[in-house]
Amino acid sequence: MSKNALNMATLWLLAVLLALSFWFSPDWTRLAGGLALFLFGMQCLEEGLRVLAGGELERFLGRATEQAWKSLGFGIFATALVQSSTLVSLLTIAFLGTGLIGLAAGLCIVFGANLGTTSGIWLLALLGQSASLADVALPLAVFGILLGFNGPRSKGVGRVLLGICFLFFGIDLMKTGFSDATAVFDPRQWLLPGLPGVLLFVALGALATAVMQSSHASLMLVLTALAGGQIDLPQGFALAIGSNLGGTLTAVLGALGGARAGKRLALANVLFNAAITVLALLLLAPATHLVQALSLWLGIAGNPLLQLALFHTLLNAVGVLLFMPWHSALAAWLERLLPEPAEPQVLIAEVGNGQAESAWPQTRARYLDDSALGSAEAAVQAVAHELQHLARLSLEVICHALYLPVDQLSSRQIDETVLRSSAQTAGQALDAEQLYQRHIKGVYGDLLSYMGRLEAALDEVHSRLWLASQVVALQLVDAVKDAKHLQKNLGRLLADGEPAVSAAYAELRHHLLWVLREVRAISLLDLPAEALRARLQFFDDEAANFDAAFRERLFAAVRAQRLDGPRASSLMNDLGYASRIGQSLRNVLLLGLDEGGELMPHLPFRGVGDEPLIRMEPK
Repeated sequence: MSKNALNMATLWLLAVLLALSFWFSPDWTRLAGGLALFLFGMQCLEEGLRVLAGGELERFLGRATEQAWKSLGFGIFATALVQSSTLVSLLTIAFLGTGLIGLAAGLCIVFGANLGTTSGIWLLALLGQSASLADVALPLAVFGILLGFNGPRSKGVGRVLLGICFLFFGIDLMKTGFSDATAVFDPRQWLLPGLPGVLLFVALGALATAVMQSSHASLMLVLTALAGGQIDLPQGFALAIGSNLGGTLTAVLGALGGARAGKRLALANVLFNAAITVLALLLLAPATHLVQALSLWLGIAGNPLLQLALFHTLLNAVGVLLFMPWHSALAAWLERLLPEPAEPQVLIAEVGNGQAESAWPQTRARYLDDSALGSAEAAVQAVAHELQHLARLSLEVICHALYLPVDQLSSRQIDETVLRSSAQTAGQALDAEQLYQRHIKGVYGDLLSYMGRLEAALDEVHSRLWLASQVVALQLVDAVKDAKHLQKNLGRLLADGEPAVSAAYAELRHHLLWVLREVRAISLLDLPAEALRARLQFFDDEAANFDAAFRERLFAAVRAQRLDGPRASSLMNDLGYASRIGQSLRNVLLLGLDEGGELMPHLPFRGVGDEPLIRMEPK
């Protein structure tokens, strides 16, 4: 049985068991229904606040990493605003994965998110004091639905109102359902003396949070039980400790299949919550006395719900104070423990007939992290990194397609001996169609698929960058396709054609090597935009001069009867392919200066070191 089929069977089994439980216990049905409405309300609230925050939350995140306290403050503020530490963590992971923020800043944001999420229990504790919230919820439902028929901003406000409406309905149902359900299942039956009882309730809190995937929902159940007298304050403290631990478990499970940045943050969250859990268990008695003393000072001594909220806040505040001084050292340790995998080399085995071995896997995208799809800025940067990967691959595929040694791209000067030697063995080289199918098509397809799955709304700036990204990718693929067409005549006529024909193709190939070297050299320059434009103008002038001179030499050869008409026609067509290769690569550089100036951290074709991505290895 496949994994998907097993998951579906498990879901159906749970649904059947739930349906049977609802049949036998109306009280449990009200409790479960209230919990479902509460979770749905939290989802609506998160969606609405996310729409209202829009790109402002992302732009603020980009500015909030200059200092540790700013990153911490962002984590607290953003989580308190959207009431979702998960959303803030996902946004942080996306920015980490694209290099927009560093790991140390990301850790501070996550620590702040842990503290910011305590604002939710304060709101729930205050709401839990109301006699009935249903009367307030109904008008919110009306206005929420009406606002949903207008524009995006109005729809966001409507989702927020609907979220609050469902929260209120859920809280009311949970309160009545919980008090009625205790006639069958009373939490006081689980009370054990001493440490075993504390550990039992910690485990129950962790399990409830892990199952419901929401610390807010589990804490709402704790508050409901506390308000109804089903548990005492010490058991509430233990359940709150467990809810922190359960939230860590959901973060770990979510990061297991993700990028390395997410795994580092998940591990840091585990260490954070494990440390404060152990500390809280060791110091539970002094912490209880501290909460009681502060409650007397704040005037909430007679309110167990607010005392629980105070304990939960102190718990996470102690964790922040404990970890913040060491966040840089922790980031360095996590990067050593979970380093980024070394860039894999794409290997092409050369076989006797000059075709690529079909067993080799297709090259795929490297930097398109799905966690970035929820953020316009992070998604744009992920695409920018992948475009640089595609640009380097394209440059090397063009080299191999035209029988140009890749090491000549970075050599101090062109080695004419190596160039002549590669021309003599052109017939044994790899087929350009194989190279395109193996190393370009997969990456290009992944890029298009990724860009089509964008979840975040694009503002005007990001829309221009998104369009520029598509044009850059298309220009790179066009250059490779033109090289495929050019290879057909090069393979036959570069070394074995008539002397005038072979000389013309050798000249054309030498010019293309200059084009590729110049494109790569321009990418490596750290110059102001105007200076780079001047270098591109020089590139354009040289390319135009070569085209004009090459055509003139072709006509001269025809007049001297060293070339016949068909040969001259083929050379003119192939000159067109060569010109289009240069023009496409030049357009990529120009886009990197214009629309892509905000898109790419560096111009395309710039790689780490001079190691080729495609290596020729004899079999």
